[in-house]
Amino acid sequence: MINVALFGFGRIGQMHAENLCKNKELKLLYVYEKLNKLAKKAKNLYNCKIEKDYNKIFKDKKVDIIFISSPTNTHIKFIEEGIKEKKTIFCEKPLDLDINKIINTLKKVKKFKPKIQLGFNRRYDPGHHSIKKELDKNKIGKLEKIIITSRDPAPPSISYLKSSGGIFRDMMIHDFDLCRFYLGEDEIKEIHASASSFEPFYKKINDHELAVVTMKSRNGVICVITNSRHCSFGYDQRVELFGKSGMLISGNKKEDSTEYFNSKKSGAQKPFLNFFIERYSEAYNLQLKELISLHKNKIKSRSTFEDGHFALKLANAAYKSLKLKKTVKI
Repeated sequence: MINVALFGFGRIGQMHAENLCKNKELKLLYVYEKLNKLAKKAKNLYNCKIEKDYNKIFKDKKVDIIFISSPTNTHIKFIEEGIKEKKTIFCEKPLDLDINKIINTLKKVKKFKPKIQLGFNRRYDPGHHSIKKELDKNKIGKLEKIIITSRDPAPPSISYLKSSGGIFRDMMIHDFDLCRFYLGEDEIKEIHASASSFEPFYKKINDHELAVVTMKSRNGVICVITNSRHCSFGYDQRVELFGKSGMLISGNKKEDSTEYFNSKKSGAQKPFLNFFIERYSEAYNLQLKELISLHKNKIKSRSTFEDGHFALKLANAAYKSLKLKKTVKI
């Protein structure tokens, strides 16, 4: 049995806890949560140890995996403690909002080579991963364009938005990473960003409701990402890879493929799945399966610390482009 300590029992932490406890190879040994209400909930649901002193968790030799889903400003601190105590580490995105802190920790990652998996779950989605495999098999010839659409059904709370780092660092960071996943060794060389808001409170918190980024890789691949904090018809998640001899698409997921026909409608389908936990449920479990293999030294992670560094680098460049109102070189 592999013992896991979960850091953070908020919305994403609760989802991870459920998945951890459903996996027969894992045992949720500890939950570190500072809010008493959430700590009690974790104890009642999973009968795990609740520890307010995170140092005790890191020092416990029984703990094999550190699972970080706490607030972003704690990520680097917990990663460095995990490296020091030679734990296998999972960390939710983003690594941090301060690129300099990430660069300093990257030096330790390169020196000690810890086992780290980053929470870019979309790399593990069966559809998104399938078109990557087909791309690598040269099914569409030379890659020329990547188009990613990512729209949330509704925005998160204002309190979350205030501390999230903004749409490029919080939301689009997944899509920056996904672009890099498909590009492979072909890195992004330039970026141009545009954003807009229709609801007044976004301007008050210095964030944006909608955003579009266009990027170009060293080999000339055009990447277009479009984000929206709201979408009236559900969780809209699509990827299109366009190549010299064809196209690959990973589309939206519905409850099922039923179609409805009558005198007023033809081909009416079920709505899209309406939340990221539902849409990417399989991806999260495949990610967890890989984490176990990583811990057992069987594979390298599909999503690394370095990937987290590059994704934030692109997010920061998008903000620079937005401010300067021009294309920015990477």
